[in-house]
Amino acid sequence: MSRAANVTQQKLAEKLTILNDRGIGMLTRIYNIKKACGDPKSKPSFLSDKALEGAIKHVVKKFPNIDVRSNLNTLNSVNTMKAEIVKALALYYFTFVDLLDFKDHVSELLTTMDTCQVLFNITTCFDLTKSYLDLVSTYTALMILLSRVEDRKVVLGIFNAAHELLHGNSDPNFPRLGQLILDYDPPMRKLSEEFVPHSKLVLRALLSLKSVYPRRNLSAKQWRSAQMLSLVTAPAQMLNPAQTETMPCEYLSVNQMERWIVFGFMLCHQHLAVQGAGELWTQALNGSLVTQVYRDEVIHTHPYILAFFESNKGIGKKAADVKECLQTAQQNAAITHRERRKFLRTALKELSTVLTDQPGLLGPKSLFVFMALSFSKDEVEWLLRHQHHVIPRQSKGKTNAEDYMDRALPELLFGMEELRALVKKYNQVLQRYYVQYLSGYDAVVLNELIQRLPHVPEDESIILSSFYSTMMELDIKQVEGAELFDLNGFRLDWFRMQAYSSVGKSSMMLEDNKEFAKQMNTIVFHSKMVDALDEMLLETSDLSIFCFYSKLFEQHFQMCIEFPPQMRFTISFPLICAHFMSCTHELCPEERNHIGDRSLSVVNMFLDEMAKEAKNIITNICDEHCLLSDQLLPKNCAQQIVQAVNRKKHDKKGTRPLQEPEKPGAESYRKTREELTTMDLQHMALTELCFSINYCGAIHVWDHIFAPREYLAQHIETRFNKALVGMLMYNPDTQEIAKPSELLSSVKAYMSVLQGLENYVHIDITRIFNSVLLQQTQPQDTHGEKTITAMYTNWYLDVLLRKVSTGQIMYSKNQRAFVSLTTDERQLNFNAEEYSDIVELRALSELVGPYGMKYLSESLMWHIASQVIELKKLVIQNKEVLAELRTNFDKPEVMMGLHKRLLNLDNVLQRMTIIGVILCFRQLAQEALNNVLDDRIPFLLSSIKDFHHYVPTEQDTQLLANIRTQIVNEMASAAGLPIKVDPALCTALRAQKNGGNFSRRGLSDIVSANGVCGHCYSEARSKRRVDL
Repeated sequence: MSRAANVTQQKLAEKLTILNDRGIGMLTRIYNIKKACGDPKSKPSFLSDKALEGAIKHVVKKFPNIDVRSNLNTLNSVNTMKAEIVKALALYYFTFVDLLDFKDHVSELLTTMDTCQVLFNITTCFDLTKSYLDLVSTYTALMILLSRVEDRKVVLGIFNAAHELLHGNSDPNFPRLGQLILDYDPPMRKLSEEFVPHSKLVLRALLSLKSVYPRRNLSAKQWRSAQMLSLVTAPAQMLNPAQTETMPCEYLSVNQMERWIVFGFMLCHQHLAVQGAGELWTQALNGSLVTQVYRDEVIHTHPYILAFFESNKGIGKKAADVKECLQTAQQNAAITHRERRKFLRTALKELSTVLTDQPGLLGPKSLFVFMALSFSKDEVEWLLRHQHHVIPRQSKGKTNAEDYMDRALPELLFGMEELRALVKKYNQVLQRYYVQYLSGYDAVVLNELIQRLPHVPEDESIILSSFYSTMMELDIKQVEGAELFDLNGFRLDWFRMQAYSSVGKSSMMLEDNKEFAKQMNTIVFHSKMVDALDEMLLETSDLSIFCFYSKLFEQHFQMCIEFPPQMRFTISFPLICAHFMSCTHELCPEERNHIGDRSLSVVNMFLDEMAKEAKNIITNICDEHCLLSDQLLPKNCAQQIVQAVNRKKHDKKGTRPLQEPEKPGAESYRKTREELTTMDLQHMALTELCFSINYCGAIHVWDHIFAPREYLAQHIETRFNKALVGMLMYNPDTQEIAKPSELLSSVKAYMSVLQGLENYVHIDITRIFNSVLLQQTQPQDTHGEKTITAMYTNWYLDVLLRKVSTGQIMYSKNQRAFVSLTTDERQLNFNAEEYSDIVELRALSELVGPYGMKYLSESLMWHIASQVIELKKLVIQNKEVLAELRTNFDKPEVMMGLHKRLLNLDNVLQRMTIIGVILCFRQLAQEALNNVLDDRIPFLLSSIKDFHHYVPTEQDTQLLANIRTQIVNEMASAAGLPIKVDPALCTALRAQKNGGNFSRRGLSDIVSANGVCGHCYSEARSKRRVDL
């Protein structure tokens, strides 16, 4: 029992788990302090205060032996701000105190494990060995990162001085903190001395990688020859579960193993001569030029090791081997990893294709999925580190930076995201498979192995019994009932058992029962398929590292969106933004908001850029289709007619025929399919980009949901709105504007292209059409800009109808249009009939719809009402004469005399002419609207006609009849039907009456004036009659 008490009470498994998690938290906090102190914007303001400059220099110079009481004059500026300094630097200072506490716990645990003589082996005691190596590398990285915090002495020294000035005594942790800063500057010398007593255990753990690391660190050629990650190589074995004796080691990160080897052998460099150690060391140094410390903090591996070796006497001879490895890495590393990425792109595509078609294979072949994800993650992280921390190579040819450019990286990222999505989508397939596997096969095999175990202690026996009972309790009905599984206790018990049975004097050593240990490692993997899929995906495919290489992230995105062969993989970049929050840690909650905001801004930027690029491509295609549509306009056939006439003349004369112009549609003839036109390339790019946008309906990032298709829909809507106004080609200076029929043709061509977009991406184009075209029927759109309704209304009123009053244009009743009376382009730069005939007004009605025509009618009526106001003024001006005319209209001689006394008679004639012109134009517009509606909505229009014909009824009261008549007249007017009382004119006159305070007498004067003006108008027209 003394042995059991000794081993179990040490709680090695629990301590390793807790300290590894706390180590990551401490790395996060120190990392944030380093970044904050290195950025002038985020560092505490008083560290840059000139008033404290002298005190800071004194603290750094005397650190850590700072005598505050003897240097009160020097530290006077600190004394004035002591409370603020303590408050601002408390978080920084106590982070270093926590680091000191973490160091003590790590040293204690390492010493305990030395005392227990733990036997490490990554193939049998996977969790124990991995946790031990993780702790060693995390501790080393923490000390390296600590030595890189620029203002560490200032922070600690100034805080302690302020603390002593505030409380009368220094902080009790400061002496040890000061010594810690001095000891680990530089860090590796002290660390190597500190690990001398632990070197045997570290070496044993590292040497256990001999059976794993070399076969994991293979070239792409070796992967191909072994047909790695292929499901279709042996079809007969496709349904057999993928199994190896070292299941957890198959998806263990190669980058992580290299980090263990580099840091581990730097700590125990005295053992590099041991058999197997040199091979691991050399292979790790040949593989890369930089080693990750934490996030984007790295060491340039070879120079860092050389500096460490050369600073220590006795180990300088090993520097030659490191230099040789540096040359090898510079020559071969980039090529090796480039070929690996090329292989993985193909392998991931094959995996995702097969598993998408047969998701049931996820069960037996899940190991292949996580191996592929792990391999890919290693290559992506390797590429990012080397791209950002490029070391110039002193050789002829291309520079080092060019070796680390990979334009096909998005394809690899997309393959990873596809596999992740398949695992998440079919998680129940995995659960059903492995619940049955654990209870139906693994439990039986484990029970047989347990029976063969010799000398099982009581504690281990209890754990083994719980293993078997837990596995037998699993049932398929739990999966069907959506019950939540929790097998963390099961895995922790296995971790504990590894610790119990790996100490020096254990009665049951795992090294002697390798078959049992390997089976348990396999069972642990199977258990993770049941309840820890998210953790497995996080371990094997988390790409949150991109959060800290933001410039590279954006550069790769830009290269992807500009490179058509990779354009379909652009969606992988927004999807990766969902990984960012996984890099946060509960020990550093203050960075959570910062990283969350960064992820939101980046995903928004990527989706917006994708939508913009798609919009630009669509715009180019639409413009081209508009040009092709313009070639089919009737006006362009004139050239063909002229050519036909000239051809007949040449045939008669026998001369050489003229070259025929290219006819519309000639661009569709192809001599070969290999010659791609610009439009072919545009359509290909659009197809690829739309595939990316349509890949997923929603992206979840930090409790926010982003819809890529909505970004595209918004951009298309905005662009379509602007394009409609742009195709109008309105020039305010020359008053030129596109003919409605030509604009309608272009709009239809534009809409046909947009409608074809539904073949590429699932967006509601009809909704976009309804929204945009409805906005164009109003005088202003949602952004307050002028629409085609407003522009056409203004043009017809201010240009065309104004030319009528100047005598350059007149209304032709026979042609049902306004016609030009002059051919002088200096006076009139357009043909009135080309804008006012029935074809153009029908096109205008189709463009602006009933709402737009109603706005046009209201504008016309407003002008008529304005003319009525002016007429009223003339009536008032001639009030007395009109009164006499009224009483003497039966006396011709008197009437003639009074007629000569009327003032501004020509003005009356002109205004009545304007009113007549406007009414004629409105009649044409209403007829055109009615024709369009008769074609588009004949049944609804017949109902409107029926209403208009039969109301009011005889049973209605006069008031109700008037109300009904008004409503029906408005409806009929909106449909373009002729009506006796125009509601638009009534509304305009009523508004003018309310504003101008009309009186009944004034209205009678207007009637009288109309009688006289009508006589004058008919007389004038008889003189100016034009026979059309």
